[in-house]
Amino acid sequence: MEWADYDPVMSADPWRNRARRAVVSRLRDGLRTNGDAPHYVICGSDPLTYRVVRELTRSTDARITVVLPTRRRLEGPDLAEIKGIRIIRADLLNEDTFRAAGLAGADGLALMRQDDVGNIHAALCAQEVEPRVRLVLRMFSPRLGEGVKRLFADCEVLSDSVMAAPAFVAAALGEPAPTNFRHAGRTLYVARRADVRPDSIVCGLADTRERNNPRVLPADQSRADLVLAEVMGQPVGTEVAARRIVQKRRRRRPFFALFRGLRWFVNRKLGVATISVLSVATIVGGMLARLQGLDGWQGLYVTLLTTITGPDVDLDESFRVQAMQVLLTVSGLALVPLITAVVVDAIVNARLALNAGRLNMPREGHVVVVGVGNVGTRIIRQLYDLSIEVVAIDRNPEARGAPVARQLNIPLIIGDAAQEAVLRAASVATCQALVVVSTDDVSNLQAALNGRSLKPDLRVVMRLFDGDLADKIQKAFNIATSRSVSYLAAPAFAAALENRDVIATIPVDRHVLLVAEVVVTRGSLLDGTTIRDATRAGEVRVIALAKFGEPRPIWTPSPGFQVSGGDRLTVVARRSGLGWLLRQTSEQPEGATES
Repeated sequence: MEWADYDPVMSADPWRNRARRAVVSRLRDGLRTNGDAPHYVICGSDPLTYRVVRELTRSTDARITVVLPTRRRLEGPDLAEIKGIRIIRADLLNEDTFRAAGLAGADGLALMRQDDVGNIHAALCAQEVEPRVRLVLRMFSPRLGEGVKRLFADCEVLSDSVMAAPAFVAAALGEPAPTNFRHAGRTLYVARRADVRPDSIVCGLADTRERNNPRVLPADQSRADLVLAEVMGQPVGTEVAARRIVQKRRRRRPFFALFRGLRWFVNRKLGVATISVLSVATIVGGMLARLQGLDGWQGLYVTLLTTITGPDVDLDESFRVQAMQVLLTVSGLALVPLITAVVVDAIVNARLALNAGRLNMPREGHVVVVGVGNVGTRIIRQLYDLSIEVVAIDRNPEARGAPVARQLNIPLIIGDAAQEAVLRAASVATCQALVVVSTDDVSNLQAALNGRSLKPDLRVVMRLFDGDLADKIQKAFNIATSRSVSYLAAPAFAAALENRDVIATIPVDRHVLLVAEVVVTRGSLLDGTTIRDATRAGEVRVIALAKFGEPRPIWTPSPGFQVSGGDRLTVVARRSGLGWLLRQTSEQPEGATES
C-alpha cells in the first residue's frame, strides 16, 4: 500500500480525530523504508526558528534543511552554528528555492518568517513542488490562519504571540502559568495547590518554592505546589487576579486622584503663585469675619464678594477693617488672572499630551507594556479584556500594536523606554507591573533597571531569549521573572511539524511542559507493561489512559494499571520525556518479528 492511498475517515468527535491522526502518523512512519529518516524543510532566521531547529535536532534523527536569507540578521542566534543541518541561502521562497532545498518527497515544511502574506504565498509555491507535504505556518492573524488551513490538505497554523502572551500577562498579575484547556470532557487549568480543592487535582506539575529553580514533575507529587487541576465552576488564574486589581482600583479615593491629575498638568510656578494668593485671601477673610462678628457662612460670603468684586466704600469702618478690605481686593486682582492662567495651562498641556502620545492623567495600579509588536499587541489586548488599565510604550509610532492601542483607547507613549523620562511619563512609579517585551534584550534590561530605580519593589517581567543571561540577571539585579517567546512556542511548532498532537503547553518559569496524547503501538516496548513503565520522574507523567475501543479515559490511573497495544496515553511531559515515550510506544523489542 502506498501512503498516498491511505485516506482516513475523520469522526465528528475532535477528541477521536486526535487519536486517529496519531495512528496515521504511526502508519506513515511504518511505511518508510529501513533507515530512511524523515526530512523537514524550515524557512526562517529568527530566534523562534533557531529554537525549533534545536528542538528537532535534539529529539529526532530527521534530516533538516534550513532556508536562510542571503544576508544574516545581526540580532539573534546564528543557525549556521547548529551541527548536522543543511543550509540553503535564498531571499525568495519560490518553486526553485524549494526544489533546491529538496522539498520533493519531504515530510514537512515550516514557514517561520514574520510575514503572513509571504508565508501564504510560499505555501502555495510549495504545493506546486510537493502537494502532500505537511505544512506548518507561522501567522499573526488567527482569523486569516483559519481560512488558510482550509486551502491545504495537511496544514497547521500557529502563532507564537498567541502562545506566549498569556504567560506574560499571568506573570504581570503575579499568577502561575495561565494554561487552561479542555480534554476528554474535562476542563483543566494550572493553579497553586493552596488555591484548589484536593479532589480537583489531576497531577503535580512543579515544585517552585526554590526561587528561579523550579523542579518539574517531581517524583513525590505531594511536593509540587504548582498543580494541574479540574475546573469545578470557580473562576481561575488570571481572571481572579484581574478582579482583585480592578476592585482595589475602584476603592481608591477620587479626590486624591483629582489632586494628582491637577498637579500633573498645572505649571509648578503657577500652582505655587495661585496657592499663595488663595492663602492670603483665606487668612485675611477669616480675620475680617472675626472682627465683624460674622458666622461661618457670612464670613465666607463677605470674603468671596470682597475678593472678586471689591468692597463698598465705608468711611465709618475701623482702620483694621478697611486695611483688610484693601488686602482682599488686591488679592482678588491677582487671583482672577492666575485662575485663568491655570485653566488655560491645563487645557494646553492636556492637548499637547494627547498629540505627543503622553498620558492625559497620571495613573496608579496600571500595567506598563514596553514594546507593542506581535507579542506586546496580544498582551495589551488581553489586559484590556481583563479590565486592567494599560499604558503602552514603543519607539516606533507605526508599530503593529499602535492601531490596536488607539482602537482600545490605551495611551501609547512614543519614546525609548531605556530612558528614565519616558518611564516617568508612563507613571511607572505607581504602576502594578512593568512588562518589557521588545525584541532587544539589552534595551529590555535597561528599561527594567530604570523601572526599578523609580520603584524598588516594582514587579518586572522581561522578555529574554538567552536563558544563561536570564540567570545572571536574576543573580546580579534580583529580576527573577523573565520569559522567552521562542522557548515557549518552539515545542508546539516542532511537534506540529512532526505531526505529533500537542493538546496544550504549560510554561513553568523558563521551562515548558507539553500535554500530549500518545497511541501505544501493538508489539511496541510499552505493549503489555504498566503505567509505571510509561512514567519518568522529572520527564513524563501519565494523567489519563484510554483503553482501546473505550470512548473516555481513566483519569489518574494507578501505577500498576496495565497498558496494551491500541491504548491512548494522555501525558504531561518535557520535550525530552515525550521523545522517550514516543520511542517506547513505537519501537519493538530486540529480536521481535512483525506478524
